[in-house]
Amino acid sequence: MIAENNKVVSVAYELHVDDGENGKEFREKVTKEEPFPFLFGADNILPKLEEAISGKTVGDSFEVFIDYENGYGDYDEARKVIIPKSNFKEQNKKNKDLLKVGNVIPMKDDKGNRLRGEILKVDYKGVHMDFNSPLAGYDLYFKGEIVAIRDAEPEELEHGHVHGPGGHQH
Repeated sequence: MIAENNKVVSVAYELHVDDGENGKEFREKVTKEEPFPFLFGADNILPKLEEAISGKTVGDSFEVFIDYENGYGDYDEARKVIIPKSNFKEQNKKNKDLLKVGNVIPMKDDKGNRLRGEILKVDYKGVHMDFNSPLAGYDLYFKGEIVAIRDAEPEELEHGHVHGPGGHQH
């Protein structure tokens, strides 16, 4: 079986990043024991990474450089915003530690797109958040191996993502 559309592909990899100033630094490791599964062709990973994996079979390795423009884009100061504390009133009642510096909160924009915002500061102005990807502005170096490939389940195809272990749970 090959990595192609409508297949669930599981990969192990190492990710190194380069900000153009400090050189390559290790960022993340995903092991064969707990690989990362994704639905091939569903825009769940970076297009250049998917391109590097396309046509590979279990046991094949891959290596790809993705410049920041084809990765998560440049860091954008405009993605740092201040949100009124009142917007978090209900969630903060349930979780008193919600509004702590460094916390990453899943949110949605006014169009329903999912975002992740990191809390930078909380003060009298509100909750200062950064909605840039943590990988914004970095060139990415992936080196990995295809661990498993299987046909996607009809429900996974319908939902556009992997279900079950390592994937999304409903």
